[in-house]
Amino acid sequence: MHIPDNYLSPQTDAVMAVAMVPVWVHCIKKVRATLDREHMAFLGICAAFSFLLMMFNVPLPGGTTGHAVGGALIALLLGPEAAAIAVSVALALQALLFGDGGVLSFGANCFNMAFVLPFVAAIVFRALNSRLHDKSWGTSVSAIVSGWVGLCLAALCAAIEFGIQPMLFTNASGAPLYCPFPLSVAIPAMLIPHMLVAGVIEGVATAAIYGFIKKTAPSIIVGPEAVDGQLAAEGAVAKKTSLVPTLILVAVLVVATPLGLLATGDAWGEWDAEGAATAVQEAGDDGLQASVGLDTPTFADALPTGDYLQAYSEEQGLGFAGQAAMYILSGVIGVAVLTIAFRLVSLTVKESGAHGNSRAA
Repeated sequence: MHIPDNYLSPQTDAVMAVAMVPVWVHCIKKVRATLDREHMAFLGICAAFSFLLMMFNVPLPGGTTGHAVGGALIALLLGPEAAAIAVSVALALQALLFGDGGVLSFGANCFNMAFVLPFVAAIVFRALNSRLHDKSWGTSVSAIVSGWVGLCLAALCAAIEFGIQPMLFTNASGAPLYCPFPLSVAIPAMLIPHMLVAGVIEGVATAAIYGFIKKTAPSIIVGPEAVDGQLAAEGAVAKKTSLVPTLILVAVLVVATPLGLLATGDAWGEWDAEGAATAVQEAGDDGLQASVGLDTPTFADALPTGDYLQAYSEEQGLGFAGQAAMYILSGVIGVAVLTIAFRLVSLTVKESGAHGNSRAA
C-alpha cells in the first residue's frame, strides 16, 4: 500500500499533502495536550510496532504481497491522533531511509495509512466494544474487526487514488502518464486481497498485541477503552505496569522480520516501470495502455539511501542469509531511530498529563 512516486500525478500528490496538513496540526496539538512524558516515549515504541509490522510482507491473492500497518493497534493504545503521528513518522523513515513509499506521494500514503486507518479503526472499535466489552471475547472481536475495517478502507482510498489517474492525466495520444489502471481494475485489485488476507492480519495483530499490552502494561493504555471507562471497570488500571515484556516483544519482531522476505512478488501498484507494463499485459484488457511516465526520474532517485542494505546484500551475493541479516539490521535501525526520536520529544512535554500520575516503566 506504499504508493511510489510517479504513480500519482504531482497535482494528486499536492492535494493529498495539503489535506494532511490540518490532520497533522490537529493531532500534534491533541497529543501534546493529552500525552505526558511517559506516554510520549511509549509512542516511539508504538511507531516501532508500525514500522516492524509493515516489514512482514505476506502473499496475497493474484500473486502480489501486502502487510499490516499497525495503525489500528496504536489507535487502541493511545488514541487515533497519536496513531496518526506515529505512523506518519514511520512512513517518513521508510521513504527517506529505505526507499519504501515515495517522497512526493508521502501525503497520500499518510492519508491512507496514518489518517483513514486509525481514525476508522477507533470509531469501529468504540462502537463495537461499547456493546461487547462485558463479554470475555468482546474486546478481542472489536479489535479484530476495527483493524480489518480500517485497513480495508485505507486500501480502498489507495485504489481510488490509483484509479483516477488514467481518467485525469494522459498525454496527447491518450496514453496514461501515471498509474495505468482505472477504477474498475484498481479497486478490486487492491480491496479484495486486503479484505481476504492483509486486513485479517491487521485485525489479528491488533487484537493480539493489544491484549498482550493490556495484560502486561494496562495503565499505559489511554485509548478508547480508557477514555470510555471500560478499562477502569475491569480493574485493569490497578495492575502493576511494566514495559519490559513489550520491549521483549519488539525485539522478537525485529529478529523475525526476515519472514517478510519469504513472500515473493511486488505489492500491487508498487512495480517499477517494467513491472507495471508487464502487469498491463497480464491484465488481458486491450483497452489498457502502459504508462509513459512511470520511468521518469523522481526526487527519491537522487537520495543516497533507498534499499541500500538489501541491494548491498544482493551485490555481494550473500543469498537469503545475507538479505535476512540486512533486513534485521533495517529493523534495528528503524526501531532505534523511532524510539530515540520520540524519547527526545518526550523531554519537551510535561512529566504527568491528563491521565494521572506518571507511571514507571
